[in-house]
Amino acid sequence: MTFKTSQTSRISLICAAASAMLLTSALTTAQEFQAGEPIGAVNEAGVRVPMSSNVKVYGSFHFSESCTFDPERNLILAMNNGERGDGTENDGFVSLINPDGSVHTPKWIGVTRDGLELHHPLGSAVRNGVLYTVDVGYIRSFDLATGRPLKSVEVPGSTILNGIAVTDDGTVYASNTRAPEVIYKITANDEVSVFADGAPLNVPNGVAIDTDGNVVVVNIDDNAVITYNLDGDVVNTEYAVEGGNDGVVVLPDGTKYVSSVRFGSVSEIKPGEEATIIASGIPSAASMCYDSVQHQLVIPMNPNYALAFIPL
Repeated sequence: MTFKTSQTSRISLICAAASAMLLTSALTTAQEFQAGEPIGAVNEAGVRVPMSSNVKVYGSFHFSESCTFDPERNLILAMNNGERGDGTENDGFVSLINPDGSVHTPKWIGVTRDGLELHHPLGSAVRNGVLYTVDVGYIRSFDLATGRPLKSVEVPGSTILNGIAVTDDGTVYASNTRAPEVIYKITANDEVSVFADGAPLNVPNGVAIDTDGNVVVVNIDDNAVITYNLDGDVVNTEYAVEGGNDGVVVLPDGTKYVSSVRFGSVSEIKPGEEATIIASGIPSAASMCYDSVQHQLVIPMNPNYALAFIPL
């Protein structure tokens, strides 16, 4: 009887130890990040082969709010919202898109959720080998080469972080579209402060950095294109042709392009000139990016699950 009890206890301990090892292994595996691969399939021989060059796939978006451009790889990065619930679904993802609009990698960041938290990425920017995006009260950053998460910085008091721009030293400027209507500044050391608030901000959205290092902001509720110096002072105000604006990009020559999510137009503002419309009728023209290699604008179309391309 004593022997049986001892043997049973020993077996129980061994089983418990084995279970603990398996659980530890599973938890370790679950925390490893994995980036998605370019489109391909496993053939009959069990070998994964890339999609042949004579095939093009288009689409692979889910409520894409913004895009940004990686000139090193000549790829467009599209931010995709997951199911629009309470903001805690953790099903956002990033697609890699070729300059002709075809899909390179459907889910580059977000092919698995292991080691990843990304809910509803909105504005995005690339700077010095890092992808930045705003996501439900956080600034999240990812290694541009591997997609691996780098860090998440909480922005206390924010309600809907939307547009984002990043300077060479890693300082982030992010708009908060709902009250409080402000522009936040987040340093490379993760110090958060209010950079600008109050008029002329009027439901601020898109943010960009101009050639002089100033911060440019567009509003949804009017057509103002506001330029702040780094002290937070307004140094210039220009006007797009239409209001309801979402995205803004600034080219090296100082020309600004502004996309209207509300009215579907793109305004061009050349230095010292009045704005003109260069494209129109684009449904839900959201936060666009500039493809500096092909010299084109790329505009996500929100619930239309598509990108619009405008050669310049």
